[in-house]
Amino acid sequence: MQELEFPAPLLLTLDRPAVSNFPIYLFIFIVFLNRYVFGLYLALFKGKKFDEKIEGYEPTVTVVVPLYNEGRSIYDTIVSLTKLHYPKEKLNITVVDDCSTDDSYQWACKAASEHPNVRVLRNPFNMGKRKGINHAVRESTSEIIVSVDSDVIIFPTALRELVARFTAPDIAAVGGRVHVSNPNDNWLSKLQTIKYYFGQEHLKNLERSLKSVMCLSGCLTAYRRHVLIQLEPILENRNILGVPIKYGEDRFLTRQIVKHGYRTVMTMDAMCFTKAPTDLRGYFNQQLRWKRSNVVDFALGIGHAWKLHPLLCIQYLSMFMLLLVYPFVIINHILEGEFLDLAMFHIAVIAAFSLIYWFAPTTRKLPPWLRVHPIAFLPMAVLMPVAYLLLTPLGMFTLDTSSWETRGHVAGAPRSLMDASARNRNVKNEH
Repeated sequence: MQELEFPAPLLLTLDRPAVSNFPIYLFIFIVFLNRYVFGLYLALFKGKKFDEKIEGYEPTVTVVVPLYNEGRSIYDTIVSLTKLHYPKEKLNITVVDDCSTDDSYQWACKAASEHPNVRVLRNPFNMGKRKGINHAVRESTSEIIVSVDSDVIIFPTALRELVARFTAPDIAAVGGRVHVSNPNDNWLSKLQTIKYYFGQEHLKNLERSLKSVMCLSGCLTAYRRHVLIQLEPILENRNILGVPIKYGEDRFLTRQIVKHGYRTVMTMDAMCFTKAPTDLRGYFNQQLRWKRSNVVDFALGIGHAWKLHPLLCIQYLSMFMLLLVYPFVIINHILEGEFLDLAMFHIAVIAAFSLIYWFAPTTRKLPPWLRVHPIAFLPMAVLMPVAYLLLTPLGMFTLDTSSWETRGHVAGAPRSLMDASARNRNVKNEH
């Protein structure tokens, strides 16, 4: 899944001469316009065309679930997929086990023995998420491939909502909305619930309006199979200086789809639920994966960024600059004794975002168990600078990692994701 960035106003420097601050203010203004004003304007301007759909389209579909060390939760995920509202004769589910070292494979086989349209494949050796998905794609004959992470529960109507967005032949991928299934576990899961909200409800408006969403989450995305087959050689041979890498597959794949002239869209009506990390170790491991992905794909994508729509090009380049410059801005404030001023400004900005979240119509339509109190977002004023200061350099110096870097879910997790599935029945009516 992509990193959920926040606006460049956090780069603001305080108590400096106005002239020296002018480039920073200009940068802030451009990014703010691009990320919020232009995206919101285009969304309102397009109206119903912002999220176009067609009725009656029922292609054959294979849902692919790459698996590595998820334990019992993979059984829950598979069972939720068998309950999707879609013709059974047109739906297949393929689980690809990447040589798990726990009992994941046994749980997947148990689900397959109970449901005839479920198939379990096992890689001959640990190959990584993308090669596992490619393995399943080659084995499939379906028109549409839906990628689902192994720790995800999908809302029953999500598949229909995804395929309904393939309104034109050049639309190659459609992504869905990711909800946090454990929003009220603790302060960290509450914080991430609000973070996910902004990452999907606001920061992607520009990309959605221009039908060039630059990162579709592996939690829930549908692809045209023939496009995946076309891109397979590129996806199979991804490496850095000859070292195969297994992180950032979602962003890399989406970028390649856009690079090859296809369109990518996203809809909020196709919903899924994922478990957010509830401890700092898990959270920072997640952020490190995303930092590596951002650094690699932003850097490698500069060569064709100019081919994007001008607004997207500006957004792409400005977010890459933000990723690289932000750690130095923090260090500079620390060295000049102004970190407290910057921290207070961060708190003010985060507080403003908290209020936006709390009063937004889309938030208030959600059922109570999917909402959190806005004060839970305030720790982001500390976590975000720390993540940028420590994880951006660390990510840049560990780009050659070939680890699967699983999210750390184990068998017998405290909250079964089926708890979320059981409560999802009323979400659609309240969303």
